[in-house]
Amino acid sequence: MQNDLSKGNPASVLWRFCLPLFASMLFQQMYSIADSLIAGGCIGEKALAAIGNSYEITFIYLAFAFGANIGCSVVVSRLFGARRITDMKTAVYTSIIMVVFMCIFLMTIGFLGNSYLLHLIHTPEDVFSDSRTYLLIYTAGLPFMFFYNLSTGIFSGLGNSKTPFIFLAVSSSANVLLDYLFVRYLDLGIAGIAWATFLCQSISCLLSMFVVFRTLHKFRCEERPRIFSYPLLNQILIIAVPSILQQSFISVGNIVLQRIINGFGTAVMAGYSASIKLNNLVISSFTTLGNGISNYTSQNIGAKKPERIKEGHRAGIRLEWLLCIPLVLLYFVFGKYLLLPFMENPTGDAIRTGMQFLRIVTPFYFIAAIKLVSDGVLRGAGRMGAFMVATFTDLILRVALSFILSRTALGSTGIWCSWPIGWGIGTILSFIFYLKTIKKLNLPVSKESQQ
Repeated sequence: MQNDLSKGNPASVLWRFCLPLFASMLFQQMYSIADSLIAGGCIGEKALAAIGNSYEITFIYLAFAFGANIGCSVVVSRLFGARRITDMKTAVYTSIIMVVFMCIFLMTIGFLGNSYLLHLIHTPEDVFSDSRTYLLIYTAGLPFMFFYNLSTGIFSGLGNSKTPFIFLAVSSSANVLLDYLFVRYLDLGIAGIAWATFLCQSISCLLSMFVVFRTLHKFRCEERPRIFSYPLLNQILIIAVPSILQQSFISVGNIVLQRIINGFGTAVMAGYSASIKLNNLVISSFTTLGNGISNYTSQNIGAKKPERIKEGHRAGIRLEWLLCIPLVLLYFVFGKYLLLPFMENPTGDAIRTGMQFLRIVTPFYFIAAIKLVSDGVLRGAGRMGAFMVATFTDLILRVALSFILSRTALGSTGIWCSWPIGWGIGTILSFIFYLKTIKKLNLPVSKESQQ
């Protein structure tokens, strides 16, 4: 079911659209945790280490898939909002062709260079074979993963967040069951984990793309859409490429941060490893909702209703702040009990480190929420230069300040202090760019904008 995000009360429209996105993110996170628990519990620590080790490479694949998703989604949103149905269909077909070439490129690298990539990230010999097996099967499933992500981007662009949620909920649940079946009863080891993901993604991909084409067929257009358009490809890439670079840059930044943290010993490493998982759950939630703001912004720009964007921005911040209140209280007061499941052999120092991180960082979730909602508007409006400046400034500051402050009397505490500073300055930049974007969108106000 398609939803016109350019009509109705902005707050109500956004909440109905964004809540299924939030639920989808929770299912994805739960699947990832269950995947790791099955690997570690049923196979052993080496299997868990192999999956974790391969993540640095698969994250690059995910960065490309996310870029394709958001690039297609924003362009489809704008064309759908403008009721340019022929161009919208052409944008979908163009995105499909783009993804085919992305998959060919990445699969070639993944199959031919898998050993080199694993050596490049210093994979230990005792997990090298398992890492290679997992990576090869994961690479074989890239077309399914990419086209599934593309389909969710198309659905979101059409204002439909419920269909992707249904597919993800079923796929994630089936994935956990197959993981357990392949590992526990068929004794397939690490390959079983990878094949379970392969099968579930392939079925989800085929079903979701079938629904995409059936949905597109229902839209009537005056002329036959083209299969490919260079101008539309350029519009998609303007959004996709910076998003890919952002995700890749985050991966590099996290590696640098991890190296700084590793210098403080096992207890600090363990405390950070557990607390950052809890932190990433919140930031992933906010980022997912920010993606919904991008679709909302793009549809309203296409419909020439820019005045609704300010109302949507305020509604998005209220929605994220409502999520902040229980999460901040939960992490701040009961963080110790949430950290324990992520620690194999918890020590007092590790728990203290994790709690210190949470108590320094969590109050600033309210600030990070403003940034991620503002970033969503910037992406939806195609202001990718401004988006990259704000995002990269935040990450560069966090890495640089972690390096500097950790060498002062603050020690490891200085690393955690870099998060609020980076978020604060990044938020100021994002909000300034948001205000400039609103001012620049000097389009005629539609009489139907409040309908």
